[in-house]
Amino acid sequence: MTSDTKRYYKLVRDKIPMIIMETGNTCKSRLAASDEEYALLLRAKLHEEIEEFLETPCAEEAADILQVLMDSCEYHQISWLRVEGARNKKFLARGGFTDRVILEEVVNQPSEDPLVDIHERVIDHQDGV
Repeated sequence: MTSDTKRYYKLVRDKIPMIIMETGNTCKSRLAASDEEYALLLRAKLHEEIEEFLETPCAEEAADILQVLMDSCEYHQISWLRVEGARNKKFLARGGFTDRVILEEVVNQPSEDPLVDIHERVIDHQDGV
């Protein structure tokens, strides 16, 4: 019987190498060599988990997204309490997405003060409207 080797270059949950070995298989793993490599792999992992959720929406895939997001926040020194506070503040001020509102057009009225228009555009861009 021949062995089947699959090659990866992706971030996995901390206990995955141990779980693989417990099944009788072997694996080669290492720690990220730098903060830059870790940040890059976290970003790729978030994209991967979002794609998996979009293909198969379920609690397990949502949990994977949440875990990667929490670990990404920790890496960037953003406390989860701060994230939840920001989420709640935005929810109270702007609502959620459950009403299924689709923005199709905005007609801006010119201001007498051009600096006000520029300031509002910068704020809208930062907030992601």
